Amino acid sequence: MVALCLSASAIFFIPFISEIYYVPMQNAFHFNNTQMGMLMSIFGATSMLAYFPGGWLADKFSPRRLMSVALLICGGAGFYFAALPSYFICLVIYGLWGACISLVFWSAMIKATREWAPSDEQGRAFGILESGRGAGDVLTGTIVGAVFIWLGSDVFAFTQVVNLLAATCILFAVIVWFALEKRAVNYTDQEKNKVNLHDIIEVIKIPEVWLIAIVILASYTCYWGGFYFAKFATDAFAMGIAMGVVIGTAKTWINPIAPLIAGFLGDKIGISRSVFSLLALMVVSFFILGIMPYGPNYLTVMLLTMAVTAFGLYALRGIYFALFEEGGIPLKITGTAAGIVSVIGFMPDIFMPYIGGVIFDAYPDEQGYRYLFFIVSAICVIGATAAYIILRRSMKREAL
Repeated sequence: MVALCLSASAIFFIPFISEIYYVPMQNAFHFNNTQMGMLMSIFGATSMLAYFPGGWLADKFSPRRLMSVALLICGGAGFYFAALPSYFICLVIYGLWGACISLVFWSAMIKATREWAPSDEQGRAFGILESGRGAGDVLTGTIVGAVFIWLGSDVFAFTQVVNLLAATCILFAVIVWFALEKRAVNYTDQEKNKVNLHDIIEVIKIPEVWLIAIVILASYTCYWGGFYFAKFATDAFAMGIAMGVVIGTAKTWINPIAPLIAGFLGDKIGISRSVFSLLALMVVSFFILGIMPYGPNYLTVMLLTMAVTAFGLYALRGIYFALFEEGGIPLKITGTAAGIVSVIGFMPDIFMPYIGGVIFDAYPDEQGYRYLFFIVSAICVIGATAAYIILRRSMKREAL
């Protein structure tokens, strides 16, 4: 589990580096907001195409092999990205990152996590996974943030941060290879019962698969709303670049706590009930961020609202895949189901960064943030509705 948590943190940090280093990355590459958004949209588009075949790979090969290969490829591409190549090359690198993470890494990690815990402890298993990823993000973010500030918070500092993150990916490729070695025999035995076309059709017929996909889409839209918090603090509250990095890093300190609480609470009161409550909280939180006054005088209100919002979005990330057990999805087809769900659930990787880039270029003042937060709040209403339907269907099955 430690290997799963730390490797998952490492592999996602480089493609999502603009979450904390948005302005430094712009300064290094001289990209406008639309170009920055397009990079993440390319990442999301290649991810969407790769999620489904990635689920099939996860049901066929061991996570040890898949995850190690993905970490090596992403780390190698990271070193090239640190050399500040052209915009076209950056698009290619982001496409490679998206395909590699989604095709080779993601579903393998989900299946390994589900097999790690018994059926009545799925909430805490995925909560521990996300909490561990959050702890890795905090550790990595704090170290590289200190390095960035120590080196002068300039373009050179940014390139060294990317190099450090790339080296971390390659280090964890080695760790995963040895840490998961003893479990390889278990997966070899399971290959006697491979997923076939009939199993895929059965997955498609399960209503909960599509409802879970909608829940994850809304939850992941929340993540993209929080993605811009560092930029939001810099632009709307007149904070410097270094302070924006500090706030973006501080947000990740909530990540280890929220999923763990949500996981254990979800096992007590029900995963779908917990997810519904958290999405309802997100509707309110992002609406408040959209209507509140901006400026230094309201810094305390902004920080408190951002903290509550960050808790909710990280808690959701910790437990939404635990809905698989409550939704009655067989363990054998977890990888395939995760692939199908992820195609829809992570579509915000495609449209949210592009929407954000276009909005910020069209409305460079505070109005752009208001539009963005209202969009997130509206999508969360749809997600909360899907979570409520899952809850009602689960209650009916229990009654029967």
